[in-house]
Amino acid sequence: MKITGFRTLTTVQDWGRPVGDVNGFIDDGITDVPLVVIETDDGLEGVGVGSHADLDRLFPALEGQDPRATSSLHDRMLAHVFKSGHAGATFGGVGAFDMALWDLKAKMAEEPLWRTLGAADRFVPAYASALEVAVPDEDLGALLQGWVDRGFTSVKIKGGLDLDRDATRLRLVRDLFRQNTPRPALMLDANESWNRKQAVRHISELEREFDLTWVEEPLRRWDAEGMAILTRSVRAAVATGENLTGLEQLRPLLDAGAVDIVQVGSMWGVTHFLRAAAVAHAHDLPVSPVGSLASPVWHAAAAVPNHLALEVQSLTDPVGLHTDHEVADGGVVLGDLPGNGLSIDEHAITEAHGRAGWSRAAGPHVRPARAGLRLVAEDALGRLSSEGR
Repeated sequence: MKITGFRTLTTVQDWGRPVGDVNGFIDDGITDVPLVVIETDDGLEGVGVGSHADLDRLFPALEGQDPRATSSLHDRMLAHVFKSGHAGATFGGVGAFDMALWDLKAKMAEEPLWRTLGAADRFVPAYASALEVAVPDEDLGALLQGWVDRGFTSVKIKGGLDLDRDATRLRLVRDLFRQNTPRPALMLDANESWNRKQAVRHISELEREFDLTWVEEPLRRWDAEGMAILTRSVRAAVATGENLTGLEQLRPLLDAGAVDIVQVGSMWGVTHFLRAAAVAHAHDLPVSPVGSLASPVWHAAAAVPNHLALEVQSLTDPVGLHTDHEVADGGVVLGDLPGNGLSIDEHAITEAHGRAGWSRAAGPHVRPARAGLRLVAEDALGRLSSEGR
């Protein structure tokens, strides 16, 4: 079997509510979900989800190759963009192709991907994470009840701008998840919105009342020294790494003792996750994949010895994308279909095209001008609404 071509599709996730973080949010809750399909000479196809960045430049590394050579093909793609570099959005293109390659590999073996990767158990522990920053406090319980009903005992909220608001919401989710356990695991994600002293002050104050399991992306993703200082200054673990595009970006954090939980962005693909998990394991650190819209990386999480918990952001699938798994018992139960469990309805996806707004200029992917420079808490939701959303 040889790789002969690829095509791209873009569907949407309809969250049914505002979605985002302290850097911004999408009012209508409709976001892009890019898909990639690798085609082969015998008609078998592999599906990846994540990014369309630089696919035309990357594909010559794959054309004519046997798709089973997943690790080698990952490195061929990196080598193909050697001069310009593979970091940033390009790494998302590598990841999308990589997911599709692993899908093909498992389909050729006629087994689910978690089996191909060597997992013994189809169950993968998870935590609730609804990207709920713009959901009012009074609606938070109703939103998260679905995760509680599915047995979840841990939850992450977005915050970092307003200490009082963060405390209120942590109380709400703590009380809600006590339906399943006396001591729910509570996580706070600041999305790189603090400077070093802001992080210490904010976390220390919250720790007067809450036993935080981790604080996520408290500082800029590359600030190894700052995060090393922070993890020695607070009780909570420091979790970071989702935006690092390559092991070479992770290494300084590990060398500095700056990370307690190694996070890996799901959109970077299966091969990168496996490699990052191995490096974390060598440092006796747990690994946790971030981002969950039907991600094939869930299968890889089932196969590594140091997986902690994956992020489940939504209990529904993107439009036209069908998944072979169940969210239950506080985690994800992977299915038995050959491959990564993704199948696509191209007609439904075509109907949904053009509805999304995740890439708006003022949305969550744009760092605010005053991030890390605020002297006092501010009304983030009021500020964002005044900017035209």
